[in-house]
Amino acid sequence: MKKILHLPEAAFAWLEPATIPVMTTLARFVFVAVLFMYFINSGLTKIPDGFGNLFSPSFNAFAQIYPKGAEALSYDITQASGFQKAVILAGTWAEFILPVLILVGLFTRAAAFGMIGFVVVQSVTDVVGHGAEVGAWFDNLSNAAILDQRAFWVFVLLYLVFRGGGPFSLDRVIFGATSERAVEAPA
Repeated sequence: MKKILHLPEAAFAWLEPATIPVMTTLARFVFVAVLFMYFINSGLTKIPDGFGNLFSPSFNAFAQIYPKGAEALSYDITQASGFQKAVILAGTWAEFILPVLILVGLFTRAAAFGMIGFVVVQSVTDVVGHGAEVGAWFDNLSNAAILDQRAFWVFVLLYLVFRGGGPFSLDRVIFGATSERAVEAPA
């Protein structure tokens, strides 16, 4: 009886090792197809006067990242604290750098981990600062922008953290196959 119960698992056990290169590539593809331009466009809204705002925080970035703080200071970026300015610049850079790293598959694990942190901070800012609805899991709706959608974003990113950039990545070109083997379970 035990053999019959394990039959489905045994029948597909050979498939798992073969899927890792496909799934890592697919996870990067899904990220690029669904989220890459979302983050790039969001980053572009933070630099309305051009790429010079990558080194000097803009009013737009201040209002997006610190909505209540910016409102309290009449949206005057010159009154933002040094810490706020550093966070604004780091957030702006992250919206450009991390997605590009995932796109090309360079430092994929670290970039995906950074994107997870970014999504968490973004979600907290959206809820606390902008009053976005959190939504709920286990309801009959699948379109809650915070809980539902971002859970899928984080899942794709977690897969990249655990498995790396895959065979078609700069990680593989630069670091070789060892970057993939580093986290595989022993046989």
